[in-house]
Amino acid sequence: MPAPDKFLGYVDENADKFIQLLKEAVAIPSISGDPAHREDVFKMATFMEKQLKALGVTTKTVDLGTEELEGHTLKLPPAVLGRIGDDPKKKTILIYGHFDVQPANQSDGWDTDPFTLTIQENGQLVGRGSSDDKGPILGWLNVIEAHKSLGLELPVNLRFCFEGMEESGSVGLDEFISSEAAKSDGWFSGVDAVCISDNYWLNTRTPVVTYGLRGLSYFMITISGPARDLHSGVFGGMVHEPMTDLIAVMSKLVTPDGTILIPGVKDMIAAADEKEVAIYDALDYSIADVEQAVGGQVVISSDKTRALMSRMREPSLSIHGIEGAFYGAGAKTVIPAKVIGKFSIRLVPPQTPQNIDPLVISYVEAEFAKLNSKNKIHVENQHSGKPWLEDIDHWNYAAAIKATEAVYKKQPDLTREGGSIPVTLTFAESLGVNVLLLPMGRGDDGAHSTNEKLDRSNYIEGTKLLGTYLYEVGAIAT
Repeated sequence: MPAPDKFLGYVDENADKFIQLLKEAVAIPSISGDPAHREDVFKMATFMEKQLKALGVTTKTVDLGTEELEGHTLKLPPAVLGRIGDDPKKKTILIYGHFDVQPANQSDGWDTDPFTLTIQENGQLVGRGSSDDKGPILGWLNVIEAHKSLGLELPVNLRFCFEGMEESGSVGLDEFISSEAAKSDGWFSGVDAVCISDNYWLNTRTPVVTYGLRGLSYFMITISGPARDLHSGVFGGMVHEPMTDLIAVMSKLVTPDGTILIPGVKDMIAAADEKEVAIYDALDYSIADVEQAVGGQVVISSDKTRALMSRMREPSLSIHGIEGAFYGAGAKTVIPAKVIGKFSIRLVPPQTPQNIDPLVISYVEAEFAKLNSKNKIHVENQHSGKPWLEDIDHWNYAAAIKATEAVYKKQPDLTREGGSIPVTLTFAESLGVNVLLLPMGRGDDGAHSTNEKLDRSNYIEGTKLLGTYLYEVGAIAT
């Protein structure tokens, strides 16, 4: 069932209004991983609840408890739940999204203030969270607003679950979902399928529908020794230095060509057969697309299919940073007393944190032991999530494909994604329903990077897509 013309027209006519709403959301620096910004995540939760209530959505906030973060006990931001429609003749779709964002400072290389949405002449809406994930979750609100203003009945019942800790491992949410799903009268009771818009096209021209995600295990290596920072002129060459040990250990994790050095990690993955390789061969993608997205000619493989498989169906290990080291301007001859190295592994089936973490921890400890250092090491998994694969022959995917064809006038690519949204599998396992990823943004949006953006056309056409998807689901229901 196509979406009504007056709905589509309303979205076009109110584009500036919708962009203003996104501007207000981006202005809230809801960085979940930074204790200094935890109150801003709460502020963003309040913002979302207020918007939902104004649209006639029944809301509920859920206290998810506390967490320990880098020596601080922090209250977790609430999950914001919503529900609208209880027609037993209609299907019920659960919408998930997150309102927290990655850290961002203009000094990191942003051309503009990351928390001021800047509208570029080329139509790009630049700001932290514009694409990941504030633009997409506001797209759903835009759909409801259009229907409310036009007096149109929604074609499905909707449930919402928005959280403020996705960028930090969705702490506390999995337990809540599992608990709520077990209740016969719980908030998710009667949900027929889940739709998430928190990923991206492969390129800038072809929309996608996504049926798989890599999982994640995020590790922290802490190496300590001296009781305090030391002067290298006084103690250099006399003591085992934590930074030296850390660099030595982290150099044993992965090679410059991306080969994971931890024994057993890649051995779990079966080679792709000809049929699977053909799927990747057919995707609308090129090495030039990667280079455009990353802004440089740094792709490891020159083979498109090999590059895609490295992103979607194979594990990868990335080194993210070192905490405790001197990083400011100028020269400082300090020997840090304690340093923390951070790295992660993106997981694919049949890998899970449970079967990967012991391999990683034992390997890192063994490599450290080879150094014969008198420093101490501690290795831990900071947060994790299992990978996910879905059935693409389900009616949920049929609706998304038809909606994409209706809005963008072309067939979407069916993809697995390299990123992780751990809660996806939680919904699939806890609710026992099909989960769909229906992205709004493009492959060059730069989520988690500097100058993150969402193209105006993707925001507006993406809002139409989300609404049209609901109508296609509604048609299946009848």
